[in-house]
Amino acid sequence: MRHFKHIISKSYAPQTVFWLALFVLSFPNICLSFTEQVPLISRLTNVILPVSAYVLALTAMRNTGRTVWVLFPLIFFSAFQIVLLYLYGHSVIAVDMFLNLLTTNAGEAMELLDNLLPSIVFVILVYVPLLVLASVSACKGLELDRRFMHRARFASAFGLAVGAVCLFFSVNRGFIVRNDLYPINVFYNVKLAIDRTYATAHYAETSRNFTFKAHPTHERSEREVYVLVIGETARAADFQLYGYRRNTTPRLSTAKGLFVFSKALTQSNTTHKSVPMLISAVSAVDYDNIYKQKGLITAFKEAGFHTVFFSNQLPNHSFIDFFGEEADEWKFIKETPNGRSGQTAAEGKEFYDGDLLPLIDKVLAKKRRKQLIVLHTYGSHFEYLKRYPKAMSHYRPDDASEAEASNRPSLLNAYDNTIRYTDWFLGEVVRRVKGTRAMSALLYTSDHGENIFDDRRRLFLHASPIPSAFELHVPFMVWLSPRYMAVQPARSGILRSNEGKPVATNLSVFHTLIDLAGIRTPYFNSHNSVGDMAYRPRPYVYLNDHNEAIPLERMANSTEDVLYFRRAGIPFRGR
Repeated sequence: MRHFKHIISKSYAPQTVFWLALFVLSFPNICLSFTEQVPLISRLTNVILPVSAYVLALTAMRNTGRTVWVLFPLIFFSAFQIVLLYLYGHSVIAVDMFLNLLTTNAGEAMELLDNLLPSIVFVILVYVPLLVLASVSACKGLELDRRFMHRARFASAFGLAVGAVCLFFSVNRGFIVRNDLYPINVFYNVKLAIDRTYATAHYAETSRNFTFKAHPTHERSEREVYVLVIGETARAADFQLYGYRRNTTPRLSTAKGLFVFSKALTQSNTTHKSVPMLISAVSAVDYDNIYKQKGLITAFKEAGFHTVFFSNQLPNHSFIDFFGEEADEWKFIKETPNGRSGQTAAEGKEFYDGDLLPLIDKVLAKKRRKQLIVLHTYGSHFEYLKRYPKAMSHYRPDDASEAEASNRPSLLNAYDNTIRYTDWFLGEVVRRVKGTRAMSALLYTSDHGENIFDDRRRLFLHASPIPSAFELHVPFMVWLSPRYMAVQPARSGILRSNEGKPVATNLSVFHTLIDLAGIRTPYFNSHNSVGDMAYRPRPYVYLNDHNEAIPLERMANSTEDVLYFRRAGIPFRGR
């Protein structure tokens, strides 16, 4: 019993708490030194300098228990960082990850948390005991030995000096402290997240007086219907139309009037950035203009169109909501009648994209002269098995949901079933619109793609700060109705001639759709419309975490990504 008490007392001794806290704080730095593709001197800087600073901070007070609680923000970010490293395998906590905490609904969060269990268990077993032991040590008023503190501070001073030298040489190799030194980069990202949250909250004020000054050019007597379908997490690699071995697009493969663009890449692998760019005039090169502009729907409204926005996703007070709610009619089908989210959980009902079809029927039944329909689907979002009815389970087994590489065959079956369901859904939308015999066009693309343990990197899901080719290469297709091709016979030839050219989806959707609809505005650029003879492909860029347009070669340049792009025929100047 006495021996047991001795062990217990040692566990919350100041030096024990000190070493455990130092391990907890330093662990992300050590992990990042292995996961990040940076020069050796930068890796040394990212370990020696912060660890030395941690030692100095932990000896700021003799009562180590109190010091630990003062450093709690660092401990919290350390735990958060470990979980994200488990999920993505690299990168620091990004601005978008903080923003995702505000925009991800509870259902999505629970689906993801189930697959983060190992990392969460690790955090609980290591980080929680530290806080408990620190609390006991603080309450008992236990203090560090003065000689230990002096030795630790001397070691810290020496480490800081060595770290400063490493930093000097790292900066000469492109190392930027606010971007590359953990945890300074995390706190900088927190600041950016707060700034963006504030700007988003004041969007109604900053965009109030915006106008596209849009006007129509088509015959006013001609009935027109235009549909924009925004997919979710659909990657081009699993579409038969893009050369996939499986027959995942049986309806689209036989559709007449369909134009498939094989070299389309998204400019963001996050929904909360990609979708707003798809439904507005902003793109990666001028993304910050989003805080003072309105969206595509407003351009159509100004041109005399009746507009609707229907979503199979939950609202989250983001730009997707802001732009969608510009429509004459809008509806988030997962909301309960009184406006509260979470009907799926409350009533045990799963909503599928097919549940949007009755809403489309009602709109088309009104036979309005000019109509725009924007559909935001749930497409192929994880968990894949829940995105389609059991009756449409074509590839089996498809019941695995745990994020493990060993489950890839089942996960891939389920994912491919979501693509087949998307094919069915798009076929149904086309059938309905074609049935109106109106001058019509449909544009479909996805916000981003997905990783499904596709190569030795064993990446899964999306939204990592460094995107993979599987997240970037997305479907992009345009369908024209027989009436449209009869009224504008030259348009088919133009689209066909542009099919094989590179497309930046977030740049082209706005310009292509208003071009097809004959809408003109000072914000229209014919060079960005794949339906225009003046179309000019732009160099691929990616919107990084700090809202900077970065050449794609600097973002996705791993051997696996370069090989993927080459196989897909996508122009890429990677290594």
